[in-house]
Amino acid sequence: MHDVIVIGGGPGGYAAAIRASQLGAKVALIEASEIGGTCVNRGCIPTKVWMRTASLLHWIRKSSEFGIKASVQELDLQAIVERKNGVSGDIRMGMEGLLANNGVEVIRGRALLKSPREVTADGKTLQTKKILLATGSSLKIPDVPGLEEAAMTTDQVLELKEIPSSVLIWGSPGPIEVEMASLLNIFGCNVSLATESRRLLPREDGDTSQRLAQALREQGVDVLPRSALQSVQESEGGFEAKLSGPEERTVKVEKVLVSSRRPNTARLGLERVGVQLNEDDSIQVNKRLESSVDGIYAIGDATGGWMLSHASSSMAVTAAENAMGNNRKFPFHLIPRGIWTIPEVGTVGLSEEEAEKQGIDVEVGDFPYSINGLAMVRDETDGAVKIISDSKYGEILGVHIVGANATELVGEAVMAMQLEARAGELAYSIRLHPTFSEGVVDAARGALGWALYLPKQ
Repeated sequence: MHDVIVIGGGPGGYAAAIRASQLGAKVALIEASEIGGTCVNRGCIPTKVWMRTASLLHWIRKSSEFGIKASVQELDLQAIVERKNGVSGDIRMGMEGLLANNGVEVIRGRALLKSPREVTADGKTLQTKKILLATGSSLKIPDVPGLEEAAMTTDQVLELKEIPSSVLIWGSPGPIEVEMASLLNIFGCNVSLATESRRLLPREDGDTSQRLAQALREQGVDVLPRSALQSVQESEGGFEAKLSGPEERTVKVEKVLVSSRRPNTARLGLERVGVQLNEDDSIQVNKRLESSVDGIYAIGDATGGWMLSHASSSMAVTAAENAMGNNRKFPFHLIPRGIWTIPEVGTVGLSEEEAEKQGIDVEVGDFPYSINGLAMVRDETDGAVKIISDSKYGEILGVHIVGANATELVGEAVMAMQLEARAGELAYSIRLHPTFSEGVVDAARGALGWALYLPKQ
């Protein structure tokens, strides 16, 4: 009899198995494919290897502004793929070693729930007290006529031996789409980024969307809001994608990038045991991350939402501890979001629009990178730090950063919100000079109405 069986060996399942084991549980982890899941093998880590190369390429092209005359003689895509495989392999090996070190039994095979306390895998039937579902997500090709023939998936981008001459990216568009647009554009691909919504990143703050869209346009990406993909037809040398919207248009491209994802909840036996699903087939969970069935927990992509690996890893700790008798609520409002474009995006909490919809009277501090000393030194002046605070108590409700190192800076905001800091406490805080982190303090001062380095309003 196991205390906990974890289904799925991605960042969430891996972390949950180790945390449960640390608490004294006898744990089995069932994985049908590779340990590390999408994040390590086809997502976060591989894309950051590619984005690191793109960033270096970007700065080599700008090196003359710093007195360095350099040129790019050749792009060796195979070397990028090999480096990507090497980094992913090293992380995967480390994860497997830590699971063994913590006494977690790893079972290879596809899991099937027979009851809330019984799972089959690899021809074995396992008894358990608790089950934790961390089954992740997989790529989904939208149902658009002709799209399947033209589709290039994000998995395929990470294995490219040659950069396509042109690509249409169509989707939400969320972090994956805009990151792929930035990546391919830097590598010389002619990128069209289309979305049915009126702006990029519709789930983020409006200013974040506007700032990133402007940066992408300046870099050469054709951003097409309010454009729905109607059909794709083969044409000479590629495909013609028909877009509807305020104006109908046809975009001729070599490939259409597909990045939509869906929760991996099929063929698990969830219906048999009574686990309720949402309309998008994600698993319904409460604030304790327990499903509709007592003793069955779910985390990460399987529960829908933002589909972020760091969210899954954090959810894993809460779910594992609750499976072992704790009663913690997961702080969904503290999940940060990051995008590794140029400039980066790092956000957490409510947007200005969301706060106003909730009837909250807010104060907003907005400090541009263009007058941050280090940003000027490094020629990374695109973007700003924006802080949303409650006007009555000064509680920090959301922080939205577009600019260099935004994915690191947002950690300050998460900690401030976790500790229930007020804007005033940030405003009187001290940062090294010159650093990008000074912008967080300056934005907090702006929210209080006494920005030192901005003209009077």
